[in-house]
Amino acid sequence: MRFHARTLVSASAICLVAATPVLAQDAAGGETAENDEIDVADSQGSGDPQDIVVSAQVQGLQALGATTLTAEDIAKQPPVNDLSDLLRRQPGLNLTGAGSAGTYGNNRQIDIRGMGPENTLILIDGKPAQSRNSVRMGRDGERNTRGDTNWVPAEQIERVEILRGPAAARYGAGAAGGVINIITKGPATEFGGTASTYILKPESDLESMTYRGSASIDGPITAGLGFRVYGNWSKTTGDDPAINGDASNTPDGVTPPGGREGVENRDINGLLRWQPAAGQRLDLTASYSRQGNEFQGEYRLPSGSTSPIVQSLIGEETNIMRRVTAGGSYNGRFAFGTFEALVQFEETQNRRLNEGLAGGGEGTINTASQFSTATLRNWYAQTSLNLPFQTGPADHVLTIGGEFRHEYLNDSFAVSQGTTAPIPGLEPGAGGVRNPEADATTLASFVEDNITFGIVTLTPGIRVDNHSTFGTNWSPSFSASVEPFPDFMIKGGIARAFAAPNLYQSNPNYLYYTAGFGCPFAFPNLGGGCYIQGNDELDAETSVNKEIGVAYTPGGWNITATYFRNDYKNKIISNNVPIGTAPLSDGRRAQIFQWYNSGDAIVEGLEGNLLIPLLPTLSLNTNVTYMIQNESKDTGRLLSVVPDYTINTTLDWQITDQFTFVGTFTRYGEQQPNGVLYSGGAPTAEQLRPREPYNLVNLNLLFRANDYFRISAGVNNLFDEALFRESSNNGSGANNYNEPGRAFFLTTNFTF
Repeated sequence: MRFHARTLVSASAICLVAATPVLAQDAAGGETAENDEIDVADSQGSGDPQDIVVSAQVQGLQALGATTLTAEDIAKQPPVNDLSDLLRRQPGLNLTGAGSAGTYGNNRQIDIRGMGPENTLILIDGKPAQSRNSVRMGRDGERNTRGDTNWVPAEQIERVEILRGPAAARYGAGAAGGVINIITKGPATEFGGTASTYILKPESDLESMTYRGSASIDGPITAGLGFRVYGNWSKTTGDDPAINGDASNTPDGVTPPGGREGVENRDINGLLRWQPAAGQRLDLTASYSRQGNEFQGEYRLPSGSTSPIVQSLIGEETNIMRRVTAGGSYNGRFAFGTFEALVQFEETQNRRLNEGLAGGGEGTINTASQFSTATLRNWYAQTSLNLPFQTGPADHVLTIGGEFRHEYLNDSFAVSQGTTAPIPGLEPGAGGVRNPEADATTLASFVEDNITFGIVTLTPGIRVDNHSTFGTNWSPSFSASVEPFPDFMIKGGIARAFAAPNLYQSNPNYLYYTAGFGCPFAFPNLGGGCYIQGNDELDAETSVNKEIGVAYTPGGWNITATYFRNDYKNKIISNNVPIGTAPLSDGRRAQIFQWYNSGDAIVEGLEGNLLIPLLPTLSLNTNVTYMIQNESKDTGRLLSVVPDYTINTTLDWQITDQFTFVGTFTRYGEQQPNGVLYSGGAPTAEQLRPREPYNLVNLNLLFRANDYFRISAGVNNLFDEALFRESSNNGSGANNYNEPGRAFFLTTNFTF
């Protein structure tokens, strides 16, 4: 059954569901932002409720496009091996590839409001997690990466703050879609610890199992000095290599489209917290994580299906990501206001078997023994000062801040594609090898003022970023809310967000080559093939994000409705129009293409939430997302492939003090594939096939034996609505990923 626009809009109006604000519970029954303000203030150095400073940052967590998930929410709906399992059930969030071509179908990442994973900024304790930027970006805009939502084990998360739309623009580059801030647990006031386990067993022997164990120790060392250390090991096996054979009609002797890749995580994280006086806090942190895959036959283009190398590597570890961080934060409360400072160094070593860089083998592993390592280093620092004051009847909290980012990438393999033509802009390095290094520095400053007078709150702001390669970007913002009568608020916001080109797109030394078949259809091979080159003259992508809506919260109810629209421009894609040609030694000519800024695009939709407190111990919570449009105005090319609509419903029943039952229902609407191919060719009927709507039902029963022991058991995908990947890339349209079938899980948690 397909839901049409009129049906969904009517349903939204009837249910009055449109975006989950943090004024009330989120889709998972989460804690409210009002109740969470103490936590937010405490993260800025305050533990005193009456001293809360409602800055623009705190106000942003009460915007319509904001949601807060607590540790309790995560326990009620435990993710399998990646936090994205839970995040995808929040309004406006889905899982998609980094581009819209569906190249690496099962490596999907969080997409907020259809803006794509590259426009979702992942933070851990307020500091960027950017390891995915160490993964080479292919010509179609895809990266073969799991993203950055799996660096913190679920059991060690205190809360997750989700910002969508205008409220996220204050975080700068990469936040045009939104921000996911994963906040880890801090030291307790008494010495203790936890030990948690998770196991998931699918009903089908073709699907992957998951095992996870996590432990932590924390507490005081001396007065004012505490610590927290946690360790984690988790393993999700890969799907059976034959899992997609029948769905894709793969003949014998040919590798079917890859199932879900396995992944093994090893994490250790330490925090030292010093509180020398009331309202003063210094945190020092360090972490090490290792993620290794279990290869399941992924290949970029059809030629990989018959590769003996691909077949021989199934089940092997072909990619290892090592992430190391060291950082600190200071939060201080003074008579004049509050001050916060963050600093972090992040290094990622991305070691993987070499892949093809040209033609039909591009993006497919072509060796069983030769590894290359890409090194990504990020330096980050931020400071902000919140100054409360009054002007007449208005209360102000003025925020003044600055930010520093430096990103350095060394990927010698990505720039190793040879050339026999003189390509302009190539920078030779030592020994005649092209320079493998690329870097960028961004300096930013921002000013915001949270102004409250009576029933009205206004928050104007402006952020200025100066990028070492692409110049200055101005990001003004403005939000407003009014409470005309108790429990009813009208809210809206507008902000300009931006994303700088990544270090692959902007590096002229990064080349892709095709001998002919990969040349754009409108500009075919002239005899010497085609080169696609990085471009250091790109403009930043920009988006003007807008939202407006209402929230009504009487007596524990939460009824909200939000309309959002993002006017997007300068989307960076691989150009299909050559910038020139280069002569080969034999007289043939090679066409030269570059990454370029495309025209305008628009993302538009509705979000909503309806929370019904049926009983003091029983609640029903539903959120809806409906995408009106998500495409380029010039070409009709989709920014990302997301469902037409998504409905999430959660039934939360506190049966007794010891037993809690949670049931969830999700319906994903039809997913239309991208009908505009990056090659410029006309799609086939098979490439235009949508993924039909489908439902997922999950159940979980929690038992709290006492203050020290908790156990839960549940089932995911109760009705076994398993979906299969029917082709590599987009050969079968949007049917290019697996949705696992029925699986049973068991969790335990010991506290001492």
